[in-house]
Amino acid sequence: MNAIDLAPPPAPHSSMTHTVLVVDDDPHIRELLAFAFDKAGMSVREASDGEEALAEVARSAPDLVVLDINMPRMDGLEVCRRLRATSEVPVLFLSSRDEEFDRVLGIELGADDYVVKPFSPREVVARANAILRRSAPRAVAPATAATLTHGQLSLDSEGWTASWKGAEVPLTVSEFNLMKALAAAGGRILSRDQLIDQIHGPGFAITDRTIDSHIRNLRRKFADCGGHDVVETKAGVGYRLGACAGAGPKSGD
Repeated sequence: MNAIDLAPPPAPHSSMTHTVLVVDDDPHIRELLAFAFDKAGMSVREASDGEEALAEVARSAPDLVVLDINMPRMDGLEVCRRLRATSEVPVLFLSSRDEEFDRVLGIELGADDYVVKPFSPREVVARANAILRRSAPRAVAPATAATLTHGQLSLDSEGWTASWKGAEVPLTVSEFNLMKALAAAGGRILSRDQLIDQIHGPGFAITDRTIDSHIRNLRRKFADCGGHDVVETKAGVGYRLGACAGAGPKSGD
């Protein structure tokens, strides 16, 4: 693997040490990432296959899982699927360049982001930090309501929870941020690029298909609770928050 730019970003000033689980069947990659995360001030656990990863998550409850897709016995997609059945721990995929379908499927399974191999350890640490910042509890500015309610939808910015008719809908960090961005737009249509900028920051290198995958996830999760009108599509333009009244499904959505 041609990894470059070995120096990780400086460790953020924080009294809390994050724990990252690095899952890859290649010991060289695990060693490389463990070194980079350690230098960035994070605690690192390692797993060499999917079964070991699931056991380690159950044992140590990491703050983030860095997960290779292509592993023997149990691949990263299956690991992510099983994690999402019981946990909302953020997941950052490591993916080969020729696995676009798998990357998109990974996002649909609930992963928060991915990095393409060959990668820079610095980029992996930077993206991990971005995910951890988004998943950390945040203080709400005085002028901003802690809870936003629109129709049957409720978003609690302090608790980082979404609810439909009072029942919590489990969302990943990226999905929750996407809902907040749509809700904050006040009915305006946001393009995919605008959504990427709002939930990841300007210049963040992900594809339009990643946003589409998050939208499909959101629609599926809310539809399971009876919310078929949570997100509207404007063909060729982007997305906006729907009426959230609990209307039935529309053809073409």
